[in-house]
Amino acid sequence: MFPPPPLDPAAVVRRAVNRLGRRMRAERPPDALPTGRLGALALLYRSGPSSPGAMATALRVQPQSLTRTLAALEADGMVTRTRSAADGRQARIDLTERGFDAMARDVAYADNWLRIRMETELNETEREVLRLAAALLDRLADDD
Repeated sequence: MFPPPPLDPAAVVRRAVNRLGRRMRAERPPDALPTGRLGALALLYRSGPSSPGAMATALRVQPQSLTRTLAALEADGMVTRTRSAADGRQARIDLTERGFDAMARDVAYADNWLRIRMETELNETEREVLRLAAALLDRLADDD
């Protein structure tokens, strides 16, 4: 017989965040963007144009993995890649309108699913607690 899960606050939060993340990934539309592509588009939306190296660092992925992701996004017209005038070895990745629209569609679907769950399962006070907890989770996720 296994011991019960730890009650350590860090373990409790980790389990809840992981479980909600898995559930939200399962609730995506059938034609949703792969999560890696969605993450890259969302980063460009939040932070603006970037270099592939800076994006790999921010997304915590290997540059080789991001290269494949960016190539697919570029082929689909969701990002553009331009060379730096100052240093031709440097590339700049920009979000296109098509990329924004695809990202916004997937995000709206996820937000709607979560909004419905929150409205049906939680009262107003609980929803406010989650909004405050989300700000705290964002702080924890920020780089040092």
